[in-house]
Amino acid sequence: MKIVTYNIQYGLGRDGQYDLKRTAKAVEGGDVIALQEVERFWKRSGNVDEVAVLAELLPDFHWVYAPGLDMDASYRNEHNRLINRRRQFGIMLMSRLPIISSRGFPLPKYGTLTQHSIQQSLLEAVIDMPAGPVRVYSAHLSHLSAETRGPQIEALLNIIDQAPTEGGAWCGGHPNPDAGWTEGEEPPMPRPAMLMGDLNFVPGSTQYDLIAGPLSPRHGRLVRRDGFLDAWVVAGHGENDRVTSPAVANAAEGGADTDTCLDYCFVTANLADRVRSIHIDGAADASDHQPVWIDMDLDDPTAPL
Repeated sequence: MKIVTYNIQYGLGRDGQYDLKRTAKAVEGGDVIALQEVERFWKRSGNVDEVAVLAELLPDFHWVYAPGLDMDASYRNEHNRLINRRRQFGIMLMSRLPIISSRGFPLPKYGTLTQHSIQQSLLEAVIDMPAGPVRVYSAHLSHLSAETRGPQIEALLNIIDQAPTEGGAWCGGHPNPDAGWTEGEEPPMPRPAMLMGDLNFVPGSTQYDLIAGPLSPRHGRLVRRDGFLDAWVVAGHGENDRVTSPAVANAAEGGADTDTCLDYCFVTANLADRVRSIHIDGAADASDHQPVWIDMDLDDPTAPL
């Protein structure tokens, strides 16, 4: 199974042009696609519904979307009829395989006075993989500081940790089976999980440690049995040996003129031995970030999770 995460910068490429066809081309080879910075009805990107456009460009994919920022963008047409629409900015998950269920969660927001701070969210999808259902999460964390990201990481880790004990989208029985509440089989909420996205921290930072485990000088990363491992490291790479946000893109955005890694895929310990390989597509130019591709052994129904 090929899995990719990509901050698409609302379709704005490194050449300063908006081109969602280029965005779709960069990820079309994936089986599961996690996208960040997907927007709907913003002037800067042509007032288009990027979710609908991406779904049209990638028609063989199931998809779910979770806006963090959600504001009114309604207007009245030439007949004075109200056209209801929302100006949204959020995250998206796409899958060639059925998405059994999904949930969106708002993450803690820091109320700044002058700096730009937006509502951000975590998107969960339970995907019906051949080897068994897997929870896949797409996230985009605050760009402002470690102090604004810390509460978001604590919140998302708690959400992910609690999910299996909460059960699926519906669970249990009903006193009146004919009422229709238990239509179909009870949906799963499996323990195996992946967390992907633009997390806006660098390897070795305090926020990285919160997810990957603290670093012991003598014993390496202290990973909990039900915790996350960095798929990049699981595949045999060094923690600092990667660039997903190149210097040229950072400088264009007014940031530091340095190569940086901000985009990750973490897997729970029960998925670590399923990681075959991982690489960064350094040639992609559809955004200021680079796609991160993970090849995982999840396509064999005879090797269940």
